[in-house]
Amino acid sequence: MQDAGTGAQQLTVVRQEHSLGAAADLDLALELLGKAKAGRIGPTIRLYRPVPTVAFGQRDTRLPGFEAAAQACRDRGFEPLVRKAGGRAAAYHQGTLVVDHIEPHADAIAGSKTRFGFFGELLAEALRAAGVQAAVGEIPGEYCPGEFSVHGADPANPTRRIKLVGTAQRVVAGGWLFSSVIVVEDSAPIRAVLTDSYAALGLDWDPATAGAASDLVPGLDVQTVEDALLSTYAGYAPLRIADFSSHAGFDSGKA
Repeated sequence: MQDAGTGAQQLTVVRQEHSLGAAADLDLALELLGKAKAGRIGPTIRLYRPVPTVAFGQRDTRLPGFEAAAQACRDRGFEPLVRKAGGRAAAYHQGTLVVDHIEPHADAIAGSKTRFGFFGELLAEALRAAGVQAAVGEIPGEYCPGEFSVHGADPANPTRRIKLVGTAQRVVAGGWLFSSVIVVEDSAPIRAVLTDSYAALGLDWDPATAGAASDLVPGLDVQTVEDALLSTYAGYAPLRIADFSSHAGFDSGKA
């Protein structure tokens, strides 16, 4: 991976206009990674707004309350699924923006931790461009805690910080997938489903850390954040907008 502004390869941007379903959306990210590994696609960013989903980590499934947590999600209208990456349960819905960045790379394992820091800062920069006081770093009591989470501060109360972006990475021989979930709008359902599911799992956390960018910047919407993200990404690499249905032979109406 190259730093911003140093001649990184062109990135193809594809917008998936409609979710394929919670599981199919995650599977498609891995399918794209396989295509990158095989040399069938180059560096690609896939953007989409997901259906209500709670993605549990592998460790969550080993807790005695997992089945109750999954049912709590269904009761709230969220589909529970288990992702291959680590971490704890994370919730998202159509008020969030998922960013899947896929690149072929001969030595994808090298620099994997650096990738977390680099893209965390890129995402925080994009949110700042959209008016959010954003920074990188875990905040006490956050859900699905991570060293490179992106959080935002309340302008009226700087001591109040909420998690806005969670990131995950999958590395295989020949390529990597860096996935980010940006929570932009409508935080109440996310906070509610996380409260119920974490209680069932028996995990401590602070519900006040769950929120959306629009809680900090009233009126902020997903499209504005997407525009800021692409503008920021343009400093990392030249961008090319492509049609999702034709990119790498995918049909936007099929998994």
